[in-house]
Amino acid sequence: MPRGKRYCPGGIVFHVLNRGNGRQTLFHGPADYEAFVRVVKEALLIVPMRILGYCFMPNHWHFVLWPECDDQLSTFLHQITTTHVRRWQKAHHREGEGHLYQGPFKSFPVESDEHLYTVCRYVERNARRAGLVERAEDWVWGSAWARLHPDDVRALPLCDWPIPRPDDWLDRVNQALTGAEIEALRTCTERGRPYGSSPWVEQTAKQLGLESTLRSRGRPRSEA
Repeated sequence: MPRGKRYCPGGIVFHVLNRGNGRQTLFHGPADYEAFVRVVKEALLIVPMRILGYCFMPNHWHFVLWPECDDQLSTFLHQITTTHVRRWQKAHHREGEGHLYQGPFKSFPVESDEHLYTVCRYVERNARRAGLVERAEDWVWGSAWARLHPDDVRALPLCDWPIPRPDDWLDRVNQALTGAEIEALRTCTERGRPYGSSPWVEQTAKQLGLESTLRSRGRPRSEA
């Protein structure tokens, strides 16, 4: 069943993801990545947004965003995707050939405590987990790299986090997440379920009208 209109209030951190339609490649090489970075920077001039982390992969992208105003997140992402689709199709001579993205972006709210660290680790180590680089900060199209090269034209501007970032952050990012952490994040991504401590999850689900995401669905999967 399709999701209804999302309420994305300001002041809450969100993990956001979108994929190419049918997992098609969005970024074939540096030129495609650079074009997307320009799209995001232009969107920031129209709809200011606090970016905590990001990672752009060949067929999908992740953001960790902290909007200040209600519905700012949806407006920002609409600006990005509509502009990106138009320019991508023109650059690849694919105008009018169907959908570039699998659909609307997926998102879930994140509590600003250790759960935020887990989400940002997951996002920033995406390229390493996929075997594209040896260390997360080697991936040019992610915030782990951008934090070390803030003046590079390929880096997006990053804001301070709502909680202190640990001094050993890169070491944490380069350590694998547990199977339970990955499974929880995948469930939150697919269902839009809030990610945090139990009291916060229940309170946020009620505030955002996400109570249905907390209900069990089918038989639980066993961990591999």
